[in-house]
Amino acid sequence: MDKKKILVVDDERDLCEILQFNLTTAGYETDTAYSTSEAMKKDLTQYDLLLLDVMLPDISGFEMAKLIKADKRTSNIPIIFLTAKDTEEDTLTGFNLGADDYVTKPFSIREVIARVKAVLHRVSTKQTDDAECISYKGLTINLKQKSVTIDGEDVSLTRTEFGLLSMLVSNAGQVFSRQQLLEKVWPQDVIVTDRTVDVNMARMRKKLGRFASCIIARQGFGYCFE
Repeated sequence: MDKKKILVVDDERDLCEILQFNLTTAGYETDTAYSTSEAMKKDLTQYDLLLLDVMLPDISGFEMAKLIKADKRTSNIPIIFLTAKDTEEDTLTGFNLGADDYVTKPFSIREVIARVKAVLHRVSTKQTDDAECISYKGLTINLKQKSVTIDGEDVSLTRTEFGLLSMLVSNAGQVFSRQQLLEKVWPQDVIVTDRTVDVNMARMRKKLGRFASCIIARQGFGYCFE
């Protein structure tokens, strides 16, 4: 498994070195920057997490976080703020900017490493959950739970209907012939005809509400989701 890469941004050089040493020992690849301007010159997309001091000499950590979250390329990078500012207002400001955690100085290195591990695990779990879902606007298909919702409301589909919808939505724009759908959705030991596909498609459409029109029949070719 590739090592997670962390960037520590803090103007206290000794603290950066201590964090870098301990995070590296804990199994993370770690870089440091002593100011916002130095950090922003790096390719931030390569990092899995940022440890970001709030009180930086040029641009504050809060301002840097705003820039990171405003950029689509970096908006999903988790941020843990490191700060001596521990008022409720400061903490809320950090979380409102999209911070994943907030560690107050002075702190123990073990605590920081534990927070880093927890945030990375949480992000990894969320990415896994996201990968198990297919979404299009208000339509969500949960492949793990075998469930479908439209605008948050459950849609009751049969096993076959769920298989058809999942296949079409996960390959949006691709046309599948009736034979392809039969081979991929129906059990191999079940004998069905092309007409069976049409019947199931018609039944499924009735349950999809405003998304029914997204199931397109291509005359002479098959079906697709557009």
